[in-house]
Amino acid sequence: MLEAEAEKSWHAKTVDEVVAKLGTDPVRGLSNEEAAKRLKIYGYNELEKAPKPSALKIFLKQFANILIGLLLAALVISAFFGEVIDSLVIGVIVFFVAVVGFFQEYRAEKTLEALKKMLTPVVTVVREGRDMEVPSKELVPGDVVILSTGTKVPADMRVIEAFNLQTNEAPLTGESTPVQKTTIPMPENVGIGDRLNMAYAGTIVTYGRGKGIVVATGSRTEFGKIATATSALAEEKTPLEIRMDEIGKRFAVFAGVIIAAIFVVELLRELLAGFLSLSFLVEVFLFAVALAVAIVPEALPGIVTATLAIGMGIMAKRNALVRRMPAVETLGSTQVICFDKTGTLTMNQMTVRQLFIDGKFMDVDSFRNLDRGADMFVKACVLCNDASVVVENGKPVVHGDPTEGALVLFARELGVDVDAMRKTYPRVYEVPFTSERKLMTTFHSMEDGEVYGFMKGAVETVLPKCAYVWDGSGSRPNGEEVRKIILNAAEEMAKNAYRVLAVAYRRGFVENKFEEEGFVFLGLVGMMDPPRPEAYEAVKKAREAGIRTVMVTGDHRLTALAVAKEVGIYREGDLVLTGEEVERLSDEEFDRIVERVVVYARISPMHKLRIVEAWKRKGYVVAMTGDGVNDAPALKKADIGVAMGITGTDVAKESSDMVLADDNFATIVKAVELGRWIYGNVRKYLVYLLEANLVETIVIAGVALVIAELLGLKGEDALPLLPVHILYINLATDGLPAIALGFSPPDPDIMKRKPTPRNEPVFNREVVNLLLTIVTVATPLYLIGYLTALSEGVEQARTRLFLMFIANELVLALNCRSLVYTNFEARPHKWLWLAIAWEIGLITAILTVPGGASLLRLTTPSTGDLFWIFGGAAFVYTSVELSKVIRRRGLRLITE
Repeated sequence: MLEAEAEKSWHAKTVDEVVAKLGTDPVRGLSNEEAAKRLKIYGYNELEKAPKPSALKIFLKQFANILIGLLLAALVISAFFGEVIDSLVIGVIVFFVAVVGFFQEYRAEKTLEALKKMLTPVVTVVREGRDMEVPSKELVPGDVVILSTGTKVPADMRVIEAFNLQTNEAPLTGESTPVQKTTIPMPENVGIGDRLNMAYAGTIVTYGRGKGIVVATGSRTEFGKIATATSALAEEKTPLEIRMDEIGKRFAVFAGVIIAAIFVVELLRELLAGFLSLSFLVEVFLFAVALAVAIVPEALPGIVTATLAIGMGIMAKRNALVRRMPAVETLGSTQVICFDKTGTLTMNQMTVRQLFIDGKFMDVDSFRNLDRGADMFVKACVLCNDASVVVENGKPVVHGDPTEGALVLFARELGVDVDAMRKTYPRVYEVPFTSERKLMTTFHSMEDGEVYGFMKGAVETVLPKCAYVWDGSGSRPNGEEVRKIILNAAEEMAKNAYRVLAVAYRRGFVENKFEEEGFVFLGLVGMMDPPRPEAYEAVKKAREAGIRTVMVTGDHRLTALAVAKEVGIYREGDLVLTGEEVERLSDEEFDRIVERVVVYARISPMHKLRIVEAWKRKGYVVAMTGDGVNDAPALKKADIGVAMGITGTDVAKESSDMVLADDNFATIVKAVELGRWIYGNVRKYLVYLLEANLVETIVIAGVALVIAELLGLKGEDALPLLPVHILYINLATDGLPAIALGFSPPDPDIMKRKPTPRNEPVFNREVVNLLLTIVTVATPLYLIGYLTALSEGVEQARTRLFLMFIANELVLALNCRSLVYTNFEARPHKWLWLAIAWEIGLITAILTVPGGASLLRLTTPSTGDLFWIFGGAAFVYTSVELSKVIRRRGLRLITE
């Protein structure tokens, strides 16, 4: 049995001792079989999680709100006083509401659970002698993990290989200064912060690269001992949920006032008339409870949460993994998308197309015919390179940076055995690439025993470090004239949208003196990464939606401009800025031109932060993409931080609001569209729920408080609807159509409207206008329909009013399919039709099945009732649909 978990002094052991103790191999790693065995012993590499709510718990939770509690109290009281039918109906309705709520919440929970699995981070390990990606939770003691800049250390590990490896241990020690890592043993009694050969879970690799052997996982790591369980999807109330809570509270206050008024008025009326009875008090209490259910939209916050959660699941299926629920709302308001070019707008499949060597342009075929210089050029491309190419499903797949991958593919195309070359000329030292340096240098031991240096990077950073230039037969001094020729060649290549890299070499390095100077310039490599086919349409769609698209890239200005023109981002009159030009601008100067800049070239991560800040100062809602460690500040500052799922570092992903599983610009635009759709459906649900509550409250309270007094109605006759009627309308009739509205397709012009302003209230002009139209049209209709039926008896009038409410609720669900377009322009979907058909079938069955009508204390509707029911529904439906047409034409006249 392994003793990994009991060992406390890994830092004091040599690498060989650690390897022996853990029974692993630093070169081949563990076998898959051994890793599986250890996973059973040590468990998953994750902190203990809070137990998931069971299906039963979710169901019982549906009864844990005030209004359902009141209904249960009403059920008990009515049963106690012999109102068996009322109590039975209330019980059935409450159970139905609980079942609907359960399925809605259960589905939301499952959606979020699936999303969390999709967001599980992966880590590169060595198993069975090859690099592979595995979920970080499947790491076990003895695994050999590859560490690189931007990696979040997934478990406690002993460092066995370090090339300028530095980690930020602030999450563990509180010290933000990067710690240089080493492989040598440390004294046994040193503290955690001084264990320079250990990399701890939760810390970040800020520089360099290396390898480590896992020594502790999960809750047994140093971080696990002090951390509480956290999740990538933190439970937080969204701004929309908060607003819905506030709306609910206001309606609750309103309900309290109305209910108290009705209760007091009815009580005084009966006392003065001398008809007060216990049974009537019970009836008034039940009426008050039912009216509270009618007024207070108690399900609103829950429906909003479920809609957003399910929306997150839909987005995940479209490759947009939303990490924070509020981002779904914000996406719909996005006004500016700042995005990287490479891999996001383009295919991320770089290929070498053109070279410039010895003052001449050539393609790959011409390069094959070079007599001298080709060998050193290829060595520079292969050795100063961290990418690898493996064959998967018969196709070469690049692992690593796409630009470096293009150089490896270039060498493979020439017949070079890349792995053999790297083994023959091992790397002894390196100065890694950073976005600030814009170059990379590696040093290798050659066959003759000398150490050669190979350099690649941006032309403007490599050329100053070159004292000589290769001329086909040897090297000559790098003079001003030569530099001018090379720079002009680079510019010419960039004009053709090639990504240009300079390569150089130098021989004769002395150990521990690895200077980046005195190199021999070998030539230029021009690579092309063509735009994705879907990028053209996505840019067009974003422009139509009123979204500004801004390309941010580290590429050459001319390369960036060529791609921007091709896909339609750049138009005549737009501006292009380089990082250097951004640095020279003050904030005030930048603010004046930021709205005109559509392309940024040669940009560093800190420039991204300035770009985001400038747009936000102008009041825009900004999305920014990023993949590197240094992109984290910009991702956090943006309203929507978008990390790359394929090329993104752990730091970038954790700083983001959304992760693109396919690194595709078109996915961002699609996510914005989905955000608008989800938020739009929440508004539809809101209108549908509130119009029903408002109209019911006005009609029922108006009759109970005013009309009953004028007509001299006493006792139960003063109530226009009985409690069971109100509960049926609100809990049985409204429920399914409201849920169906949450799945309505988007309006036809959803991506042709301007983005929703950041601070626009939920009750915007569309919502308010539609609510006013419905209340204005429906309220008089209900009152007149009820009053004209009183001559036939109170029960007949109640039956008419009850069925009018149901019919109108169902046609209003059709009206709410779109708040702007008619049903001919935005057709109701099948789920809405099914919900309406179910409700019609249910009420028809109640009225026709023997004893059903008496169960709800209804009578058989007369011909006159049917005229009011169907005619009234048709009138309301037509009025609301016509109001949409009138408002849209009026708005069009105003804008014209």
